[in-house]
Amino acid sequence: MKNINGFYKGINFGGWLSQCSYEKKHLDTFIKENDFNVIAAWGADHVRVPFDYNIIENNDGTYSDEGFGYLDKAVEFAKKYDLNIILDLHKTAGFSFDYYGEDESGFFDNPEYQERFYRLWEEVARRYGSLSSYVAFELLNEVTDASFIDKWNRIVKECIGRIRKIAPDTLILVGSYHNNSADTVQFLDAPYDDKIVYNMHCYEPLKFTHQGAYWTDAIVKEERMSFEESVTSEEYFEQLFSTAIAKAEEFGAGLYCGEYGCIDVVSPEDTIKWYKTINAVFEKHGIGRAAWNYKAMDFGLADARLDGVRSKLLKFI
Repeated sequence: MKNINGFYKGINFGGWLSQCSYEKKHLDTFIKENDFNVIAAWGADHVRVPFDYNIIENNDGTYSDEGFGYLDKAVEFAKKYDLNIILDLHKTAGFSFDYYGEDESGFFDNPEYQERFYRLWEEVARRYGSLSSYVAFELLNEVTDASFIDKWNRIVKECIGRIRKIAPDTLILVGSYHNNSADTVQFLDAPYDDKIVYNMHCYEPLKFTHQGAYWTDAIVKEERMSFEESVTSEEYFEQLFSTAIAKAEEFGAGLYCGEYGCIDVVSPEDTIKWYKTINAVFEKHGIGRAAWNYKAMDFGLADARLDGVRSKLLKFI
C-alpha cells in the first residue's frame, strides 16, 4: 500500500460544521484557533473537518462567502500550526448518512442533486485546489445502502474527473457503502488516479464502542460490557480490514480510516485498551487515520473524563 504522508495520525473536528445546530454562535465558537494548536501539541499531523453542504450553499444553489469563511479559517489555522487538513463533505443535497432525524434522500436517483454535488466540489476545488500540499478532499461521508454502490462508483468517477480539471494534485478520499465499512472497500472501482485514497470507518465491535448509544437500534443501549468481554483483538481487526488492505495493495493505493473511537460510556481504561489494539493494526499496515472525536459528540478526546489518562491514550492515535 502507498503511505499517506501527512495524513497518518489525525483528529476529527466533528460537530462543528456538521451534525450541529447551524446557529452562528455555535459556528463561531465550537472550534477556535487554539484547538488547532492543541491538536498539533497532541502529536497529530492532520485534522479532518466534516462540513455540510448547507454551510457553503445558499438555498438558491449559489455559494455563501460567510459559509466558506469557516472553511477558510480551518485551512488557515491548519497551516499556521503545521497540520494538514481533510475537507469532508458530511452531507449533500439529497443524501445524509444519518437515518435518524434526517430527511435528506433521493441523491442517487436524481441527476439534479448529482449535478449540484459536482458543482459544489468544483467550487471547493477552485478555492482550495492550489493548496494540495496540505489540503485533501473527502467526497462524501458514509454512503449507506449496498444498492447505491454502482451509482456511487459512477458518481465518484464523474466528480473526480471534474475536480481534476481544477485541482490535479489534491488527494481525494473515497469510501464505500454500509457507512464506510472496511469490508465494503473491496466494492469500490479501481482508483481514478494515483492520488486517490480508499477510506473506511471503524467502530467495531459496535456493541462495545457504542454501548449506551441512543441514536441507533443496532445495539441494545442498556447493555454494557468490558473490553475483555468484547471480541476485540488484533486478530479481529486484521480479519476485518483484510479485504480493504488487499484492495489497496492491488492498486498501490493508500488506505485511511476516517473515523474510529469509543463512546464516553466506556471507561477510560477500556478506551485505552481498544485504541491500543486497533492502533497496532494501523501501524502494522501503514493505515492513516483520524480519531473521532476532538470534543463532545459522545466521543470527545478532550473531555474531562479522559483528563487522567489522555497522555497515555494519545500514544495510540
